[in-house]
Amino acid sequence: MNKTVKIILVLVAIIALVFVLKYFKDANSKDVVDYKVEEPFYSSIDTKAVATGKLNPEEEIELKPQISGIVDKILVEEGDKVKKGDLIATIRVVPNEQNLVASKSRISTAKLSYDNAKVLYTRNKTLFEKGVISQQDFENSELSFNQAKESLAQAQNDYQIIKRGSISGGSSANTNIVAQIPGTILEIPVREGDQVIQSNNFNAGTTIATIADMSLMIFEGKLDEAEVGKVQEGKEIKVILGAIRDREFPAKLTFVAPKGVEENGAVQFTIKADVTIDSLTNIRAGYSANAEIEIESKDSVLVIREALLQYNRITEKPFVEIMKGENKFEKENVELGLSDGINVEITEGVEEGDKIKVWNKASKDNEDEEE
Repeated sequence: MNKTVKIILVLVAIIALVFVLKYFKDANSKDVVDYKVEEPFYSSIDTKAVATGKLNPEEEIELKPQISGIVDKILVEEGDKVKKGDLIATIRVVPNEQNLVASKSRISTAKLSYDNAKVLYTRNKTLFEKGVISQQDFENSELSFNQAKESLAQAQNDYQIIKRGSISGGSSANTNIVAQIPGTILEIPVREGDQVIQSNNFNAGTTIATIADMSLMIFEGKLDEAEVGKVQEGKEIKVILGAIRDREFPAKLTFVAPKGVEENGAVQFTIKADVTIDSLTNIRAGYSANAEIEIESKDSVLVIREALLQYNRITEKPFVEIMKGENKFEKENVELGLSDGINVEITEGVEEGDKIKVWNKASKDNEDEEE
């Protein structure tokens, strides 16, 4: 029995020794890792700031009624093009009963004063012609008669305005809503039969329609505080619309807000730019847009791919690994210039022709993909 156990133990030891020897042999026979290398090259670097925002009409107005009432007719639809003075809608006045009764009472009072002044005027005219009264007495009675006549006409006009919304009901009536500028109807937030409130010092009033000149568009967006100090009014920029991605529209920066607003922990500044739109392009108000603003650019500078950079964990300074022999690399600190997010300018530390190690080692899969 003891002999059998010894034989088993010897066999186990031999098998274990074989596995250990095979492991060390495989470990020592691994191929040396080959790293890819890249060389610096000359290229142009453009740094850009991107502002997000919308495209809005430069001239946009809201039409509001000058009198309260009910929308009687709407003569246009959203998207229609109108000229200045075109009739947009009409308002039917619903008079206040108390104001209507009070207006009738004022007419009656004014009528009584008018009749009395007329009688006095007629009588004094006869007496003046006979030489019974002086000219001054006659002129005083004539003045009273004219004043009473004017008061009666004013009371009648007030009654018509309260009842109908206007005196004549013509094209200039308060009940007619007309376009104040030529443009396109963007929105009609009311329907026929809706009650509307007039615009006054205490109320903004109900919007009947919104009109805008779509030939004059502006970009309104937000720019981060880190970049706003590098832009200035009058600079030429490019605007890219979310709905028309294959085109860039030229624009000119016209406004940079002097005060920023904090949004989600970052300070944003409002910017505006006039956008040039050709007549053949169909543009709608409210399109989302991005503005690309060129901050700084350099031509023919020595650059490398930004992915080649490494950073010291303690000093956080950038460096690259340059090949000094077969599979031998040395760290070299570098000074950086402009960066566009893909390539970065190297001002010191790397020269043309240097072979810089790529972080990830070359694999057969990567080589096959490149081929």
